[in-house]
Amino acid sequence: MGKAGIIYNDYKPVACRVAEELQEQLMAAGWEVYMATGVGGLLGYSRPESPVCHTPIDKLAAPGFDEKMAFAIVLGGDGTVMAAFRQVAPFGIPLLAINTGHMGFLTEIYLNQLPQAIEQVMTGEYEIEERAMLLVQVVRDQCIWWEALCLNEMVLHREPLTCMCHFEVKIGRHSSVDIAADGVIISTPTGSTAYSLSAGGTVVTPGVPVLQLMPICPHSLASRALVFADTEKVQVFPAMPTQLVMVVDGNAGCYVLPEDQVHVARSPYSARFIRLQPPEFFRVLREKLGWGLPHIAKPTSVELP
Repeated sequence: MGKAGIIYNDYKPVACRVAEELQEQLMAAGWEVYMATGVGGLLGYSRPESPVCHTPIDKLAAPGFDEKMAFAIVLGGDGTVMAAFRQVAPFGIPLLAINTGHMGFLTEIYLNQLPQAIEQVMTGEYEIEERAMLLVQVVRDQCIWWEALCLNEMVLHREPLTCMCHFEVKIGRHSSVDIAADGVIISTPTGSTAYSLSAGGTVVTPGVPVLQLMPICPHSLASRALVFADTEKVQVFPAMPTQLVMVVDGNAGCYVLPEDQVHVARSPYSARFIRLQPPEFFRVLREKLGWGLPHIAKPTSVELP
């Protein structure tokens, strides 16, 4: 039948159990199955004495995961989904995300929907939705010291957040802008519903080819979210005498020194989500975040006209 993969959160007993059951089911149907844990997609933190990322982009894939794999299934929450895409995106492997976490904003189905979903996936009855990812690099002395793929956002801030930071940000060929804030966020449309939204940014639908720059608690009424074309590359220069901390997808990151530059651009790799029904972003916003629900509670004991 072909190759399939399973990536699961091995810290959750239910994910481990379901992963084993899925492996048996797929193998019984004639599939060659490869297993991996979401830990393989975790980036780890660099340290001042060892700043180079110990898991570069081309080393994250688990054995057996390559261009020949038809699909992979990920069992976990949003963090596991983002880690899984760092493992499979360079090979274009589509992922079916099954929620064994809490909100599961990025997941497609719940466990009780799994039996029918597996049948659909094995027979190819699904659509693929491609979403943009970011390539984030820390450059020092014209050398790349740290890099990562991310699906949601890159955050650059001071550690600890005790006073204001200053940044110079250059987008494409446009003039640099100066931002005074607790930090800055650069997010994809997918990440617009994550940290950027909490910081006051706007929601961007996944198909719009843009990125978003969001200052965190800016010291200016004029510093607000900026949405720009995802063909533009971004350079961030810390205008600070002390080191900053960069965090990618809320998972891991890197110390950024005053002489460093942070380069952010749309990655050539995309996150390929398996959709068992046509994607409907507003439904997800309504179910997960309560967007668009009636703002006045209708009493059930009163018959309304």
